[in-house]
Amino acid sequence: MSEQQVNYSTSESKEENGSEIFVNPLPRAVLRSAAPILLDGEWNFSLDIDDKGIQECWHLSHEYQHTANWPGSIEDHITEAKGQSAGNAWSDKVVAWYERTFPLPQLVNGNGSPHGMVQLTFGACGYETMVWLNGVLLKTIEGEEVHVGEYTSFSYELPEANLKPVNRVTVRIADTMDADIPRGKQESHVYKRGGIWYRTYTGAVRSIWLEQVDRNRLRSRVGVVSIVEDNLVRLTVTTRIHDPGHYVIRLRIYDGKQGSAKQLATSDFPLNLEAGQKQQRLVIEVPDAKLWSPAHPNMYKLVAELIDENGYSSEIVTQFGLRKIEARGCCVYLNNKKVYLDGILYQPGNATYDEVRLHMHAMKELGCNLVRIHIAGVDPRIYNLADSMGMLLWVEVPSPHRSNHKSRQNHRAELLRMLSLIETHPSVVIWSLYNEDWGAQDIATNKETRDYIVEMYHFMQIAHPQFLVVDNDGWQHISHEGRLKSDLLTAHLYTPDLTRWKEMLDQLVAGKMVGVAAFPLVVGDPFFYRRQVPLVVSEWGGFGFVEYGGPKDSEERTKQIKLFKEELRSRPIAGDVYTQATNIEDERNGLIDSTTGELKVPAGLLKSRDRPDPVS
Repeated sequence: MSEQQVNYSTSESKEENGSEIFVNPLPRAVLRSAAPILLDGEWNFSLDIDDKGIQECWHLSHEYQHTANWPGSIEDHITEAKGQSAGNAWSDKVVAWYERTFPLPQLVNGNGSPHGMVQLTFGACGYETMVWLNGVLLKTIEGEEVHVGEYTSFSYELPEANLKPVNRVTVRIADTMDADIPRGKQESHVYKRGGIWYRTYTGAVRSIWLEQVDRNRLRSRVGVVSIVEDNLVRLTVTTRIHDPGHYVIRLRIYDGKQGSAKQLATSDFPLNLEAGQKQQRLVIEVPDAKLWSPAHPNMYKLVAELIDENGYSSEIVTQFGLRKIEARGCCVYLNNKKVYLDGILYQPGNATYDEVRLHMHAMKELGCNLVRIHIAGVDPRIYNLADSMGMLLWVEVPSPHRSNHKSRQNHRAELLRMLSLIETHPSVVIWSLYNEDWGAQDIATNKETRDYIVEMYHFMQIAHPQFLVVDNDGWQHISHEGRLKSDLLTAHLYTPDLTRWKEMLDQLVAGKMVGVAAFPLVVGDPFFYRRQVPLVVSEWGGFGFVEYGGPKDSEERTKQIKLFKEELRSRPIAGDVYTQATNIEDERNGLIDSTTGELKVPAGLLKSRDRPDPVS
């Protein structure tokens, strides 16, 4: 066990050689002064086939039959334990137990300090996770005995009374093929593996670490909303308090350039804080702010301190950028300037962070200014990378596969977990609530489904105005009293035939709602398109994938993409998203080599931003 670079992808830790200015080793938006201590590496491992581990008190004592390397998926660990080839390692339900020991960390302030405590954090794990320390069941900071969700980090404060010179941590992980939980494109009881549906990849998929934190502190999440006209930043911070009293939150803004120590602004905010957790909105001006954009990814450093009555300070550091995204009439505006979205669909799957970084730079080389991360949990370092390199991101909630009250509850919980960790980054500009009605299959016929989506759209508008929100990407957008409950009118259009492509685009811009995409573009009340909302063809192409057709060799595919792209840009369309960046399982239609990051087509193929917009 050592203090080292944290890997929160699904691969072994590797050295970073990238050019990112703000290299954050953890899956969150902030840095702390104390170095994390990785618990990655070899763990004891047992598969709990009959789900009897809790009843038999495996958390107290158990003879583990195997070892497994953390991070890594349950699927890989089962395969290694059984010595079988990779494949469908489980069906219906899987339960696995992991255990290891660690020595009591030496806190920076010294063990027994009134300020410091030890925190255990999982980069991501699940879908259900239970954790014991020396046989005692722990609760997350949010008070959960069973943490649900497998795409975001969660933490435990380790009770000092339970810590020993050598400590034993036991983890139980359970997952199912339940179609009501957020799955993205992993198979379920509803959608089986094959075609566009993938194998499960679950469990201990990201790093786990110990670190010193202060009893009274700011948590590792910062929300950022910019008011670019006034150079104002609205910051939402989360306090975690064990000792109620009077505190001051001090914000300091610095130039974000590497090596710069120039302070630009500071302000104090006195607060009386009760025990527990609380969100607080604070506003600070950044004089003469330089805005963030793909062409100029200007970043600022924020140092936020929580200072108690005795002057003791607990500090976090993050970066942010000021930017404004709007859907105004027929176009998308970034920082009050019209921008065309040259996008590409990206499904990172089980790619390592080194591979993700290669893919991202390759997508920029293709000419893209937008990457649509397709309904998947993703290595969170991608957000810092996109901030620094200047790439717009479109993120999506991994969808359930069935529509009912339970799946909607799970969907909402997943959205909130993702928002709490992603809302710092200026690169994230668009969110999709659903995609192609997966998990909302009754959207056209069930008012409860539509009401839920409308409620979440309005929530995002009020609580997170820094994002554009798409209700159900691809088709079957919701209209209520003729008002679209989506900031973009998006369509998924697939055809390898150029003549049919022109017809579809003409019908789309003419406002035809039926017969353009696979399903009607709008459901609910009638909607009449008069260029009052931006049109985005958010999936097209797919050339090479057997279900979509089209050219399969790179030369013919290049010609086809150019012709199709020219048709898009000759019409009043606000953006497009080509499908897709890399191959994944049965989808063999990528433009980028998934291992090397090399382009299979010419650089700049998807770029169209230097062409004039069509005259309306």
